[in-house]
Amino acid sequence: MKTLGLLRHAKSDWGDARARDFDRPLNGRGERGAPLIGKHIESWCREHDIRWGRILASPAVRAAQTIELAAQGAGYDHAMPVNWDRRIYLASSASLLDVLRDEADHVQSVLMVGHNPGLEDLIFDLVPDDGSSPLRDVVEEKFPTATFAVLEIPVDSWHDVEEATARLVHLMRPRDLDPELGPEKL
Repeated sequence: MKTLGLLRHAKSDWGDARARDFDRPLNGRGERGAPLIGKHIESWCREHDIRWGRILASPAVRAAQTIELAAQGAGYDHAMPVNWDRRIYLASSASLLDVLRDEADHVQSVLMVGHNPGLEDLIFDLVPDDGSSPLRDVVEEKFPTATFAVLEIPVDSWHDVEEATARLVHLMRPRDLDPELGPEKL
């Protein structure tokens, strides 16, 4: 059994219209949400005895800042080793599957930090759409920024990951931890 964690980067800033998408930083809401979800991830991992064997991440500024702030929120005083993979930046589900299938078999758990729609589509591709997953139904509504999901995949080798075989066992959105981080009311 392999464990896949998915973390969408926190809310980013669209204030500078001249900035390249890759270089967009987090906005204030993202800077509040990332440490909060980091604290939750650390607590969930401790409770379930999970240690990420590998962290794979998009090198985009907003993903890097999310990781840094989440690590601070989790109480880590040093940088966590991250494998920055350009293939994750704005990747499709198929590309993300390729990244996963390249992972070494001895690695039991992977945390992937990236972007939508790829992460959301990866959940849709891996978790069967047969009505058995209430959490998948929540993702169908929206997979907001700084959301953390955990999937269990019944394989011994990452190379063998197939669509519609995973179970979505955990989902946490920042607004579930702090309603102030939910959708803006008009």
